[in-house]
Amino acid sequence: MDDGKPTGPKAKWWSRPSAGRANHPEAQVQEPVTIPEPALVTAPEEVPDTEVTAELPPTSPSPTSPSATAPAATAPPSRPKPLHEPDEYSTPPYGGPGPWAPAPPVQRPVPTPAHGTPIPPQYSAPAGPAPASGGGYAPLPQPQPHAHPQPLVPAQPGPSLWLQYDPWSTPGGPLTHVGEPAKKKRRGSLLVGAVLLALVAGGIGGGIGAYIERNGGITDIELPQASKDNGHRAPDSVAGIAASALPSVVTLHVSGSGEQGTGTGFVLDQQGHILTNNHVVDPAGSAGEISVTFSGGETAKATLVGKDSGYDLAVVKVSGVSHLKPLPLGNSDSVQVGDPVVAIGAPFDLQNTVTSGIISAKERPITAGGEKGDGSDVSYVDALQTDAPINPGNSGGPLVDTKARVIGINSAIRAADSGSGPEGGQAGSIGLGFAIPINQGKRVAEELINTGKATHPVIGVSLDMKYTGDGARVGEKGKDGTPSVTPKGPSAKAGIKPGDVITKVDGQRVHSGEELIVKIRSHRPGDRLELTLVRGGRERTLTLTLGSASGT
Repeated sequence: MDDGKPTGPKAKWWSRPSAGRANHPEAQVQEPVTIPEPALVTAPEEVPDTEVTAELPPTSPSPTSPSATAPAATAPPSRPKPLHEPDEYSTPPYGGPGPWAPAPPVQRPVPTPAHGTPIPPQYSAPAGPAPASGGGYAPLPQPQPHAHPQPLVPAQPGPSLWLQYDPWSTPGGPLTHVGEPAKKKRRGSLLVGAVLLALVAGGIGGGIGAYIERNGGITDIELPQASKDNGHRAPDSVAGIAASALPSVVTLHVSGSGEQGTGTGFVLDQQGHILTNNHVVDPAGSAGEISVTFSGGETAKATLVGKDSGYDLAVVKVSGVSHLKPLPLGNSDSVQVGDPVVAIGAPFDLQNTVTSGIISAKERPITAGGEKGDGSDVSYVDALQTDAPINPGNSGGPLVDTKARVIGINSAIRAADSGSGPEGGQAGSIGLGFAIPINQGKRVAEELINTGKATHPVIGVSLDMKYTGDGARVGEKGKDGTPSVTPKGPSAKAGIKPGDVITKVDGQRVHSGEELIVKIRSHRPGDRLELTLVRGGRERTLTLTLGSASGT
């Protein structure tokens, strides 16, 4: 089924002229061909040699036509009549190709020049009719009735009005008008550019400033630091005291009889005598070795001069050492609670260690030692109490005042886990350190240097150490059944009897037998004491002169 379309050859309404066929432009048409209004072509400046003409149905030549005498055109062969009348406009799909001119060649528009830039002459509008409104095309001339149809001419390449297109100007006019307004716009553009440049520069500068402030600069960080000072300190400052006292302080290393220990001592004179604790040198025994290290690192061998367990003091001596600096001695009787002090020693074998604190109490009766079990190593000290940190290894070291003078010999600490005693176990300082007053240490040191032994003050009684009441009670019998009051001794001469309870020494209260011994040991033999005692419920006061006994 052919769907109503002709099956034979279609009528050729439009064609291009063949090579051997003459065109007859003067042939008249029965009806003029009207070109639709929207069909637009570019107005050519000249017509090319090859033209596209419209072939129309053959007509009789007009008598007035110049070509009337020309041979008649060959009639086309007869064709079947089409189903529809030919469309004079050749509207598809019933007609042939429409009466449109070939499409103009592709034009690649160049970029639109900036406002105010003159158009070069080669891109100016061609001479002729002004382009139609709305673009760069010129309308085709409309054919007149009873006139020969004008041949359709394809658009020719050449200067194109596409390059003149400017959506902000009137058609056909220049892109912009050259004059004062363009200068104002240029000034405005320059002003906007300057503002933008300032904003960008400000932002960059602000960012750099923030980075520098946050990171301290764009180079390596160098922290501020104070310049080095001259190193001088006030003599009464801790640093000044340490600088003055350290050259006189030594560290002792003792070994012998399978034991060894570390302690501290200080120089007494230029002959090389050094004062320390008895429990520091005790491990050496009679054949051990004692080594002394000075604050500057020099070492020397030392020999034992003398010791006393009751006072827990000992003196050793170094030989062949020059330029010794003795440490000056103060007066412990002048010390007041709250006075600042500095302790120097080698805690845990860390020599030249300096700690500071105050005198937290005076005349604190303590007993130390007793490891041997027979009481021969027990020391009784009416000590100075300090909160300056003292630890194992500080024993025998000096406790000095603000003038770098020795006021005590560090001897014991109170440890939290092992009670009081030499070195206090190994628990470390809890702020309770005890020092032998230097007044007592000076007397004992002098005796040890001069005689090799120290004397102890005694009152000539045996005390009942199991008494639990307040005070010190004189026993009924002495050791091994001897009398508790030594005949012709200081107490016997003063009138003390067995069973008396001594409650005061020189007006100071005593609460036990240990405290009475401590108070008596704090004096020299020959000193006069005033004792307060209770006998049969009655209190009475006696005066006696202290006797002397050799120490161990």
